[in-house]
Amino acid sequence: MGGPLGAIIGKYPGSDGDEQMGNGIIRHNRKCRDLVFLVIFITFWVAMIVNSSFGFNQGNPLRLTYGLDYKGNVCGDRHGDPNLHELEVKYWVNPNQVYQSADKSSEFKLTDARSICLMECPTPSEDGLNWVCDYPEGDIHVSLDDWIDRNYDYYEVLTPEMRNSSLQLQGPCYPVIFPSENVFWSCQFIARASNSSMRHWQQMGGVSIQENILIDKIIHKAINAHSAVLKRYVADIGKAWPVLIVCGGIVPLFLSVMWLLMIRYFVAAMTWITVIIFDFLIVAVTMFYYAKAGWIGHDAVSVVIGESDPYFSTSGRELSHLRAVAVLMTIVMIIAILSSIAIVRRILMATSVLKVAAKVIGEVQALIIFPILPYTVLAFFYMFWLSAALHLFSSGQILRNECSGNCCSYDLKSDRVNCDSCCGYSIHYTPHIAVSILFHLFGCFWATQFFIACSSTVIAGSVASYYWARGEISEEIPFLPVFASMRRLLRYSLGSVALGSLVVFPIETVRFILESLRRRLKLSDNSASRCCLGCIDGTLRSVNRNAYIMIAITGKGFCKASAVATGLIMNNILRIGKVNVIGDIILFLGKFCVSLFCALFAFLMLDTHKYKSAHNKISSPLFPVLILSSSPFAKMQKSIKVQHSMLLLFSWRRSMAKNRCRD
Repeated sequence: MGGPLGAIIGKYPGSDGDEQMGNGIIRHNRKCRDLVFLVIFITFWVAMIVNSSFGFNQGNPLRLTYGLDYKGNVCGDRHGDPNLHELEVKYWVNPNQVYQSADKSSEFKLTDARSICLMECPTPSEDGLNWVCDYPEGDIHVSLDDWIDRNYDYYEVLTPEMRNSSLQLQGPCYPVIFPSENVFWSCQFIARASNSSMRHWQQMGGVSIQENILIDKIIHKAINAHSAVLKRYVADIGKAWPVLIVCGGIVPLFLSVMWLLMIRYFVAAMTWITVIIFDFLIVAVTMFYYAKAGWIGHDAVSVVIGESDPYFSTSGRELSHLRAVAVLMTIVMIIAILSSIAIVRRILMATSVLKVAAKVIGEVQALIIFPILPYTVLAFFYMFWLSAALHLFSSGQILRNECSGNCCSYDLKSDRVNCDSCCGYSIHYTPHIAVSILFHLFGCFWATQFFIACSSTVIAGSVASYYWARGEISEEIPFLPVFASMRRLLRYSLGSVALGSLVVFPIETVRFILESLRRRLKLSDNSASRCCLGCIDGTLRSVNRNAYIMIAITGKGFCKASAVATGLIMNNILRIGKVNVIGDIILFLGKFCVSLFCALFAFLMLDTHKYKSAHNKISSPLFPVLILSSSPFAKMQKSIKVQHSMLLLFSWRRSMAKNRCRD
């Protein structure tokens, strides 16, 4: 009788010459394959755990957001000396040291200028002189809480010697002459001294204070450095972890299951529904980028940058990046909408493709709930990986700088002015940290590919059980074919899946290296080499996908399964090619819909008060949204994998029938 694709199904000749039930091909002649690569994969996981433990021991994610004070403490760290919990803003107390660090003729650096951690940036007085004093210790009998309540000012309790030292800009108290704005948790000076404060300072006999645009340029340069922006982006991901869980895990899982249910019950209209939703979502997300870039309403960066600050008026890197992505999204939106209109007739051909998938999903209903399992595994892995990545990226040794220049300051513990060892602290990174980060990135790639490969193999095995147990032998369908396929995978084929998920990495690495070299050397765009590598990568991924299906069907090793799958595809190239193209189009639209909806929901969550104030304040919504846009975790591929598995099963069945005829 005819199968779902017109195949002849029922019984097939066994290896002993007797006819066996169709489902027997799935269980027949299996043994463990590619065990060497399974051992390598287990060893890799041990190395991942050891590498991550180094990051957990040495790293501190607070370093990605907040700066260091003159003692080497991280602002906002409750384990500092003193306890700096909630004191998250870095403030340079000596304006002359800031000016000196901006002078090209000086070897003094901004990291050596004396800085402390405050709750907010101080402001000059309109009718007097405000002071910001050092952390209270030694003979200063003021608690840290009282120091904060006093607006960091205990000048009135200083001894005459301490007051004289303060008038020489050597502390422990320093005048607030310049206004400042909290820009990414650092007080950005504005080169516009307060006339009232300056007059009172001069009347008290204070030393000359340099007034120049350099006073804000050097801080602006430090805040706007590439490394500082990258650290803030990475920190944004850590701060937005609730958004990652909701929009990167729960929402796409729910949408993927809903998409499968809609295929099951609304297969005829599914193509139109997907296209309409896709066009609507891509327009909505593009408009959100326009809003966050400041082209529609207020931008998303002004919540962390004061509008009176010169940093804001000159547009920092975060705002420039948002505008660049907004322009890119505009181009993508125009191309995507025009393409969906141009190929709408071709897309309608996907209805026949989806009908088979809907039929299989309807009979093997476990395929609908199966995404929850690999999704949960991936979610736990990503939480572990992301936490380890934040700690690895923030690891390093905090060491005192070697500096030259006038940096004498009053030491409250020794009760005297100290001109020795008064340089600041910096985080020093060693080469092995870069190696650890690269290994961690490789681990994410291999583990993700491994979990997706396992998912593909389980689905193919489930469809194979359904395929060979149709019609007159339907009672042979396992009660839970998905879990039966999972059991076969865990028992026989983990090594083959580990090998298949690894072989894609070299091609991806070569593409990344060549692209990086081309951009760094500013070479002309060699489209031929890029196209060649892209074709190789696409072919390799296709071979892998087909190999996983044949592993599930035959239980062979990865290399043998790849050869069998390639032979079957070559013999049925027109049929499989047609379905692949149509399937890939509808798959792309479906995955893109999930990605766009996740991005839209993430924008709404990041627009709440929680992420605009206090320590959860993010520097830009760009990185969290970009990561969430690529996080459906390939679970939208179920229906297309079902269809692809059916085609290869048909090809396999037909080749078996030909062999039988020859015999």
